[in-house]
Amino acid sequence: MKKLINTILFTVLSFTVLTASADKTILAGGCFWCMEADFEALEGVSDVVSGFTGGSAPNPSYRGDHTGHYEAVEITYDPTVVNYQGILEHYWVNIDPFDDRGQFCDKGHSYLSAIFVDSEEQRAIAEQSRQDVIDMFPGQTVITPVLDTATFYSLKGKESYHQDYYRNNPVRYKYYRWGCGRDKRLKQIWGDRATH
Repeated sequence: MKKLINTILFTVLSFTVLTASADKTILAGGCFWCMEADFEALEGVSDVVSGFTGGSAPNPSYRGDHTGHYEAVEITYDPTVVNYQGILEHYWVNIDPFDDRGQFCDKGHSYLSAIFVDSEEQRAIAEQSRQDVIDMFPGQTVITPVLDTATFYSLKGKESYHQDYYRNNPVRYKYYRWGCGRDKRLKQIWGDRATH
């Protein structure tokens, strides 16, 4: 019994330490399958959840009403491994910041890119990272906005198949990503800085 109690206490304490050192952020970059795959590959990221945010439609869904919402991911990360600046550096090289119609082959408001911030500290870092991208590309217009965090609606129920899609459907995912031209365009924009 004592061994069981010690095991339970150790588990609870470990969970508390892990969650105490975890931060979250929400980013939109087009297809959440791709964003999920890109961020789960980043060291220090422990979880990436697909969903919607930023719109006014209540309880948005993929097949239902998601008017005004962005396809987005909620990223949980350990700031002692990768800080918020590092998250944003990884974000930029995985999106097309100049596309005002969506991302890659996906067009429409829900596929637009955006950074969602929940504090003045995050806003300052995000705005500076955006300015750095503007400075890198003086002849182009960076359309990716920095917005206040809104309610994040993770995909649930019948739509939960979107979570970890790249893992659960690797052939379809790779075909989609290639067919959409995502990596080709990222290479055109970012060169060797592109992560794929």
